[in-house]
Amino acid sequence: MDTGKKRRAVEPTASAVTEIKDWSKEYTRRHPIASLQTVGRQVQLGGQAFRHLVTDIATRRFPFDEFVRQAVFMVKTSLLPTVAVAVPISATLSIQFGLLAGQVGATALAGAASGLAVIRQSAPLVTAILLAAAVGSALCADLGSRKIREEIDAMEVMGVSVLRRLVVPRLAAGILIAMALTAVSCFVGFLAGYLFNVYVQDGTPGSYMATFSSFATSGDLYLAMIKAAVFGVIVVVIACEKGLNTRGGPGGVANSVNAAVVASIVVLMVVNLGFTQIYTMLFPRTTL
Repeated sequence: MDTGKKRRAVEPTASAVTEIKDWSKEYTRRHPIASLQTVGRQVQLGGQAFRHLVTDIATRRFPFDEFVRQAVFMVKTSLLPTVAVAVPISATLSIQFGLLAGQVGATALAGAASGLAVIRQSAPLVTAILLAAAVGSALCADLGSRKIREEIDAMEVMGVSVLRRLVVPRLAAGILIAMALTAVSCFVGFLAGYLFNVYVQDGTPGSYMATFSSFATSGDLYLAMIKAAVFGVIVVVIACEKGLNTRGGPGGVANSVNAAVVASIVVLMVVNLGFTQIYTMLFPRTTL
């Protein structure tokens, strides 16, 4: 009697372990393939969207009203969060660089360090992350909701190009707003760093501006704008691809939004690292 009970108790446990192992092996086998397919769809979507963007503008078929509507929506969604995040991050950079410069006896270089950090890294990256969190999630939810309500399929049946009607104006708006918000973030971040350095850390306004102007070049601003444009493309393409491939009802929309935000932030970090390394190799820093 006891032996039979033990056998029945062990069998379900062994079956569950076997099922977990089989699921893990299957997931490990198919996950790289699914990831490559997703990246392929995103690259294809981005290429087609850029092609239609150029041709539609040239042939005057670009949906300008939808572009304006999406641009206004993106500004309303992300402007205040961008400014609210840029100020404390820039202040933190100013405080940390000021303390470090004071320890090595180079307090005059605090302006160059904090200002360049804001323009090269903080401003475009903060803007892109907030675009991914606020704008990208909203775009993905919008397209995903249309997908599960079969609005996307209805548009295709009626012969309306979903790519040209929905994706292309969002892509153009994303690029424009990303660059504009990066410029705003650069100004706000530099101003916050200047105020904290001068009024909180008792820095000298003249030395702050002088060291910044000695190290900063126009190429730094160009790099920030190029980064912003590329980051805007990444956020919009990933969000649209996830939204247009939503499956499984309202729960599928939530999963698509989560996947879009996570994937966007990961790709943004990797691309930012590549931009920084390439720019550092091609344009090495000069000394005073």
